[in-house]
Amino acid sequence: MTVHFPFQNTYSALPANFFARVAPTPVASPRLIKLNRALAVHLGLDPDLLDSPEGAEILAGKRLPEGADPIAMAYAGHQFGQFVPQLGDGRAILLGEVIDKDGVRRDIQLKGSGPTPFSRRGDGRAALGPVLREYIVSEAMFALGIPTTRSLAAVTSGERVQRETMLPGAVLTRVAASHIRVGTFQFFAARGDTDGVRALADHVIARHYPEVANAERPYHALLEGVVARQADLVARWLLVGFIHGVMNTDNTSISGETIDYGPCAFMDEYNPAQVFSSIDELGRYAYANQPRIALWNLTRLAECLLPLFSDDQDKAIEQAQFILGDFAEKFTTAYQAGLRKKIGLFTTHDGDEALIQDLLDAMAKNAADFTLTFRRLSDAAADADDDSVRAQFTDPAAFDEWAVRWRKRLTEEPQSATERQAAMRAVNPAFIPRNHRVEAVIAAAVNNDYAPFEELLTVLSKPYEDQPEFAAYTEPPLPDQRVLRTFCGT
Repeated sequence: MTVHFPFQNTYSALPANFFARVAPTPVASPRLIKLNRALAVHLGLDPDLLDSPEGAEILAGKRLPEGADPIAMAYAGHQFGQFVPQLGDGRAILLGEVIDKDGVRRDIQLKGSGPTPFSRRGDGRAALGPVLREYIVSEAMFALGIPTTRSLAAVTSGERVQRETMLPGAVLTRVAASHIRVGTFQFFAARGDTDGVRALADHVIARHYPEVANAERPYHALLEGVVARQADLVARWLLVGFIHGVMNTDNTSISGETIDYGPCAFMDEYNPAQVFSSIDELGRYAYANQPRIALWNLTRLAECLLPLFSDDQDKAIEQAQFILGDFAEKFTTAYQAGLRKKIGLFTTHDGDEALIQDLLDAMAKNAADFTLTFRRLSDAAADADDDSVRAQFTDPAAFDEWAVRWRKRLTEEPQSATERQAAMRAVNPAFIPRNHRVEAVIAAAVNNDYAPFEELLTVLSKPYEDQPEFAAYTEPPLPDQRVLRTFCGT
């Protein structure tokens, strides 16, 4: 039987300057590493057919499925603050779009599928390590409940790619609400192509923000929608200790999903200035800088939309600034609400923000593990035993002082201790994809051992459950296991 993708493509029907038509470059001998069977079913695909030699060839780009209209999307972008007028999909090819079981349109894209007109002298390929990293972290983010692109499959190509050394090649099949970025708008704006900006905006409204199509000022409403989604997304990142690592405008999704898992990482010890990315030498994309950078990126989007707002540029700028002015409040509201839930507060009282900030300050000063501190706090909320939380602090007295105030505040909450613990456990994960675990999985896979990869995926699929058989995965790295630098993997 033939693998069937029920493609209904809309992006490839846009004007020709939105993309380049290009087929994937066939690989030598593809082999399926992992198929996300549940996601395949949700996309209306047959997992048994995908898990076949023909399926592996499609997922590696060696064979095109019927109905595919392969394209590489054009976009520009600010990379570490420097504008590059043409970037585009240099090693990714969009096969097409399908409608999932929820009625949502989804892109199906191959990463590492060969060169495109946007490759800029690159080979268009991907190494095994970055493919597995994106598979692991994107699926972990999904399980955590954070908007994200998904991973449908990972295959080895049977070829080697040249990076610092020769590495096994691989291809990732990525699924997204779309791959439209702030940088996509910048591509047309940089060329003075207002018609292109308008066509893209109309497409985005129809696809992602249909509720604003009949608004009095739909393009203003579009910017409002993107601002709201980005504010919520970045708040969610901070609440689980996630650092994107490369928040360029070309890595900022218009749909509000987390996209492009390169040098990303989850913090172990809480440190607002934490940076893992090997290329972020000045800390532009440090953990605590992410809200500010999100607003900076949204401001670049607003600049692109100005010609659609008004013929009077001063008036258009004033309108855009008014909309951008909502970002801080929307982010702060989402972030503070999330923090209150993390410490078991479900009503709002004066002094709550100071109480929470004092805990974060104590965590930073005492090298407390971000994930474990909040998870152990969930247990302490039920049984009044603080030992497991205190153990996270180099000076446990720093927690003791705070805990007295916290417990007094809890007496003003209506929940029972059991209800509070359950609610806190639902927002404080026990398991995250810790850097040292991800690196160990990649090292094993390079040696053709995928058992650690499979086990880590199993653990991360239920991040809020205790899973006592996998308790070791909750632990932070030992000093000699710490991973302090992560890499783009391009």
